[in-house]
Amino acid sequence: MSTLDDVRWQIVTRREPADFLYAVTTMGIYCRPGCPSPAPKRTNVRYFPAPAAAEAEGFRACKRCDPKGERVAIAQAVVRDACAHIEAEPAIPSLETLAKRSGYSRFHFLRLFREHTGLTPRSYAEGVRARRLQAALVAGTRVADAVAEAGFGSESRVYEDTGKLLGMTPGALRRGGAGETIRTALADSPFGRLLIGATATGVCFLGFAEPDDALLGDIRARFPKATLVPDDAALTETVRAVVGFMEEPKAALDLPLDLRGTAFQLRVWETLRKIPAGETRTYAQLAVMVGNPAAIRAVARSCATNPVSLAVPCHRVVGSNGDLTGYRWGVPRKAALLGREKAASRV
Repeated sequence: MSTLDDVRWQIVTRREPADFLYAVTTMGIYCRPGCPSPAPKRTNVRYFPAPAAAEAEGFRACKRCDPKGERVAIAQAVVRDACAHIEAEPAIPSLETLAKRSGYSRFHFLRLFREHTGLTPRSYAEGVRARRLQAALVAGTRVADAVAEAGFGSESRVYEDTGKLLGMTPGALRRGGAGETIRTALADSPFGRLLIGATATGVCFLGFAEPDDALLGDIRARFPKATLVPDDAALTETVRAVVGFMEEPKAALDLPLDLRGTAFQLRVWETLRKIPAGETRTYAQLAVMVGNPAAIRAVARSCATNPVSLAVPCHRVVGSNGDLTGYRWGVPRKAALLGREKAASRV
């Protein structure tokens, strides 16, 4: 029969992550089980539950696997500082400037930044610039002024990269739905009040669990210049489908949609629709599905800005440890939705 130490030794030899530490008596160091250092002899290994216990016996932390997480914490602080600097600067800082600010070489700083954000500093800065442009246009700023304020050198650059930056032309974003009519319907649902907004193309907004005024405020913020027209009759079938899905999600909520966002957001939203009901994916898994394994934070932001919940099921994404994490319409409702989907999938 295997002992606890037998199991631990197998974990160490396979370099699997685990909730204990091992120390090597001949080296005087302690490590995580997944440490890439050469495998020690079993007779020289001792096990500890935490860094304090190992250090009390005179062992020091391994510099390769960083069992105390000190290097990771320092790296995270460096990257946070760099991101804050990029956000504050009107122009894109050079890699040389950012590396000098961090105290690391250009190569080492670039590696740290990529590891913790999934992006190069320039890609991150371009995303900041695109968000500035988007915010200015939504606020009604003239296109030329918004382009200048966001730090772009010319309008031509913006129009060349329209799909990547905004998902629509700057003029269309600035118009904020001007000239468009959005039909709306409010109804009761198993999770509180429900609001559906639809253009001639399809559903552009789906929200619930808030007072009517708050829900209408959400859609007006997204389409500030559109004309909202109450039209319960035209949306009767759509409301019925959404309420039915909330009550008993046996099949996917298949609605015609009018999704507007950046090219990356659209890719994330389309990928979310591929997660089967009754199943979940982590943000890291979703990033892999999108085709950019390192873009976990960008994927999470895209989930948070999803305008048509349920039809684009962002509630099926969970934290790396399985925690439900945040949800725009409340974590208890996320838990209830997942529970109903799992129950329906077993029938």
